[in-house]
Amino acid sequence: MSTDPRLRRDPRYSHPAPNASTTNHDYAPSSSTAPPPPPGFRPPPGSSVPPPAMSSTTLPPPNPPPNGPLPQKPRVRFCVVCASNQNRSMEGHNVLSKANFDVTSAGTGSAVRLPGPTIDAPNVYTFGTPYEHMYQDLKAKDERLYTANGLLAMLDRNRRIKTAPERWQETKTVADVVITCEERCYDAVCDDLLMKGGELNRPVHVINVEIKDNHGEALIAGKALLDLATRIEAAADLDSEMDMIIKKQQEKHPHQLLHAVMYY
Repeated sequence: MSTDPRLRRDPRYSHPAPNASTTNHDYAPSSSTAPPPPPGFRPPPGSSVPPPAMSSTTLPPPNPPPNGPLPQKPRVRFCVVCASNQNRSMEGHNVLSKANFDVTSAGTGSAVRLPGPTIDAPNVYTFGTPYEHMYQDLKAKDERLYTANGLLAMLDRNRRIKTAPERWQETKTVADVVITCEERCYDAVCDDLLMKGGELNRPVHVINVEIKDNHGEALIAGKALLDLATRIEAAADLDSEMDMIIKKQQEKHPHQLLHAVMYY
């Protein structure tokens, strides 16, 4: 249907387009508000010049602080492992525990073996035997010998940390990082995790720090384990940063390192 041309010319029948502004900016009425005075202007005495108009634009208030403390990154759980859960793993457990890390320890051997009066006559205990019992047993057998070789001092330290040595294959601990102190312990941990089939589908970093099994080397290695744990705990993304952590650890400390990602 065509529109009568007269209607198109008659302004009374004109309609704005949809969504178009109805304000005629060419013929807008002049504002009744006087413009603000120029900067630095001072009104003469007795005059009543209104103050400059404030802008109608207001900034939104800042976001209020969140209620309570911000959520913290979960702590890394460490497990230090040697053969008998006596010397190397317990020195690492001791150092990390004093530095307030979340740490436990274990051994991978079939039994706890401690040096005896001869090389072919070790003192053998089952895992779970309290350190206190071992201490009193060796003290009764030959206090002078076991004081001289450092066993009584080692057991005294151990009994102050936890009750008894734990066997890795029997422990229910789920760690984020397992630090082994000897390659055969590293192999035993990896084999055990493979045999369990990764039922939890939870990744764990297994790192071997090769440490000779004597008191002096264990003390030196304790400082290296503390450096390693500190770097691991400080990582924002442990999985992506682990290679660099291992590299820096090798540059600073002499121990040979192995690393694998396994699954619980």
